[in-house]
Amino acid sequence: MMRLWINGLQMVELIVSSWVHLLYGFYIFSTAVAYDLSQGFCEYLRPRSNLEVREVMKSRDDLPPIVLVHGIFGFGQGRLGGLSYFAGAEKKDERVLVPDLGSLTSIYDRARELFYYLKGGQVDYGEEHSNACGHSQFGRIYEQGNYPEWDEDHPIHFVGHSAGAQVVRVLQQMLHDKAFKGHEDTNENWVLSITALSGAFNGTTRTYMDGMQPVDGRTVKPISLLQLCRLGVIMYDWFDISWLKTYYNFGFDHFNMSWRKAGIRGLVDTLFGNSGPFATGDWILPDLTIQGSMRLNYHLQTFPNTYYFSYATKRTTKILGVTVPSGLTGVHPMLFIRVLQMSIWRHPPDVPPPYKGYRDEHWWDNDGALNTVSMTHPRLPIEHPHRFVANDSECHPLQPGIWYYKIIKGDHILFIVNRERAGVQFDLIYDSIFERCRKHVFRKRPQMLPNEAHQQQSELQQTGE
Repeated sequence: MMRLWINGLQMVELIVSSWVHLLYGFYIFSTAVAYDLSQGFCEYLRPRSNLEVREVMKSRDDLPPIVLVHGIFGFGQGRLGGLSYFAGAEKKDERVLVPDLGSLTSIYDRARELFYYLKGGQVDYGEEHSNACGHSQFGRIYEQGNYPEWDEDHPIHFVGHSAGAQVVRVLQQMLHDKAFKGHEDTNENWVLSITALSGAFNGTTRTYMDGMQPVDGRTVKPISLLQLCRLGVIMYDWFDISWLKTYYNFGFDHFNMSWRKAGIRGLVDTLFGNSGPFATGDWILPDLTIQGSMRLNYHLQTFPNTYYFSYATKRTTKILGVTVPSGLTGVHPMLFIRVLQMSIWRHPPDVPPPYKGYRDEHWWDNDGALNTVSMTHPRLPIEHPHRFVANDSECHPLQPGIWYYKIIKGDHILFIVNRERAGVQFDLIYDSIFERCRKHVFRKRPQMLPNEAHQQQSELQQTGE
C-alpha cells in the first residue's frame, strides 16, 4: 500500500514538473515571437533613409573578445528572434560574442562546434568519435570565423553559464591536446580566462531526479521527465520544420534524424532507443551526472597561464540544521520543487555511491538545477587549486592557475533571460566580470579600454604641442 502511495506521488510530481517546464518553454518561445513581431512592425513604420551611418572604433580590434557560452536548453545570437540568453549582458562591452551551440548536444560536440564558430571552417567532430556515436563526422560550415585570428597572441576570455563552463574547459583541453585537424599549432594559452556562472563542474543530483539512472549515470528511466523530453526532441527533429528549427534547434542535425533522411524506419529505431544520441549517450545529460562529470574531469587540467573565476549560486539555507529553500518568492517557479527535492536528496542505498567519500549532505545546498558544491571549482575526481573570496577585491592581483570562487544568493537562472529578476545584482555581477577581463586579466601588459586609449592620445597631443 505504501509503495502504491509513493508511486502515485511520483506520478503527480512528474505531471506537475512536465507542465511547468512545458509552460515555461512556451512562455519563452511566445515572448520571442512577440518581440520579433513588434520589432518588425516598428521597422515597417520607421521612415526610410538612404543614409547609412557606421561607427568605427579602431581600438576595438585591440581588445580580446569576451565569448558568452550558454548552458543546457540555451541559445545564442540569432536564435529565438531578438531574445537574449544572457539578458542583454552582451551589450555591456564592445567586443562580445554569443555563439549558438547545440542546446542538448554533448559537452564534447559543443566544444568542437565552439572552436569552428570562432576559427571558421566546417565543424569536424572527429572520425573516431563520430563512428562510435553514430553521427556524421562533419557539421555546420562557418564560411567566416567570428574570430579567425584567434591564437596564442590573440587569446580569448570565456564566460560560461551552467554546462557552458564545462564546454569551455573541454575546449581548452582540446587546444592543449592539438585535437583539431589542420590546426596543429593550438595550445591551452589560446584561452586567457574562464569565468563560470553557476558552472556545472562536478555534475548534479538533479539529473537523477529528472530521470538518469544513478547506477551508471548513462541510461534514462522508462518513466521520467527526461523520457518525455527525449520523445519530444526526437519528434521535433524528425518533423524538421524549417522555420521552427531556425527559431530554435536542439543541435542534433549531425545525427540525421529528419524524416527526409531517416524516414519512418529511422524514427522507429530512434524512438525504441536503437539509434540516435539517446542510444549512444552522446547528449548532454549523461555529462551532467556525477559519474559523467568525473569521466570528463579525469582528462581536464587547470592550466598555469589561464585565469579562472567561478560564481556559485545557492538558494538554500539551514534552519535548525535542516537544509531548506531560502524563501518562497526568490526562487523561480520552474525551480522551486527541484530546490526542495535536491535539499533532501538521498542516494539510493542499493546503488554504489558515485565516488569514495560521498555524503548526501555535501550535495544538499543547491540553486534548483546544480548543487552548490559542484559549482565552486573542479573537485572530482581530483581537486584543483582553488581559493574562496568574499569580495572581488580580495583576489587582486589575480594569479593564474587558481580557481577563485564566490558564493552568491540566487537560483540557476537568475542571471539569464530575464534581467528584471536579478535587479541591481545583474549589473553588479556582469560589470565585475567584464571589468576583470579588461583590467585585471592579462599576460603581457594591461589592456587599454577605448576611452582610456582616446584619453592617452589626447594627453600625448597636448604634450607635443
